[in-house]
Amino acid sequence: MNKPRVLILCTGNSCRSHMAEGILRAAGGDLFEVHSAGSNPAGYVHPMAIEALKEIGVDISSHDSKHMDTFLDRDINTVITVCGNADQACPTFPGQAERYHWGFFDPAKATGTDKEVMNCFREIRDQIKLVFEAYASGYRAGRSD
Repeated sequence: MNKPRVLILCTGNSCRSHMAEGILRAAGGDLFEVHSAGSNPAGYVHPMAIEALKEIGVDISSHDSKHMDTFLDRDINTVITVCGNADQACPTFPGQAERYHWGFFDPAKATGTDKEVMNCFREIRDQIKLVFEAYASGYRAGRSD
C-alpha cells in the first residue's frame, strides 16, 4: 500500500515548510511520503533552518526550494499550510482529502544579531516540532484501532 502524500506549503519554501518536512519525515516517515513547496519559492533553503534542524538530528541540507505547482499532477492526500499567504494561494490538489493550516512566524524575517535570529529559528523549530510530532502521533494512534 502506498503511503499517503503530505505536502507542506509556505510562501518562500526556504524555512518553515522545510523544517516541518524534515520533522514530519523524522516523526512519521514510515507513515507518510512528505514534501514541501512554496507559492513563491525563494530558490534556496535558509542556512539557519538547516542548522536549527541539524541541532536536533534532522538533516535537510539536501532539500531544494520548489514551487507548489510542481505537485499539481500528483495525488496529494493532505495539504498543510504553515503561513497565511500560502493558505490563501493554495490550490486544490488532485486526491486531496484533508487540508490544515498551522501558521508560524517566518524566522527569516527576524531581526537582531545572528545569535538572536538563530534563537528565533530555534523557537519556530520547536513550535513546528511540537505540532508535527503530535500530528504524526495522532495519525499513528488512529491507524492502530
